Amino acid sequence: MATTSLDLLYTQIDVFPTFSPPQPVPEPIVTGHSPQLHGLFSEMVSTQDRQTALLEELVAAVTSVQRRRVVELGLWKMSHPELAEYCKRAAKKLERIQTDLLSSITEEIETNSDVLLDSEFGLNEFIDRYGTRFLQLHSLLQILTQLGSAPDLQVVPHEIPRD
Repeated sequence: MATTSLDLLYTQIDVFPTFSPPQPVPEPIVTGHSPQLHGLFSEMVSTQDRQTALLEELVAAVTSVQRRRVVELGLWKMSHPELAEYCKRAAKKLERIQTDLLSSITEEIETNSDVLLDSEFGLNEFIDRYGTRFLQLHSLLQILTQLGSAPDLQVVPHEIPRD
């Protein structure tokens, strides 16, 4: 079998005739800045601790609000099961309407993009024609979707988390 230079690279061992023990690593020289650095690092750690505590409080508050919202939606759905089902069906129909409206909006943009870019009047007319309608439709759709998809919960009113 022929030896290649790659084989020699991974199999070659260099042996030196004399042995020198490892030298101890010198300790770093402490300068006058060390107490300042220590103070800065301590301040950074305490700032991070405060940030962590604030983030934990924020997560707890958001979780509490979200939990309360889910419970209230569940209670509403239990109180109005037929209305919740109507909201669910209405939301599906409004999704189709929103999709059609969005399709006509994008088609309008595609065909009249030059007018929208060049004319402030054209842009304002476009926003007046579609903006309010689209925003209101989107708001209705969000409300109906939330009311129609609230989770089924077996919750007693005293279990509602308080802020």
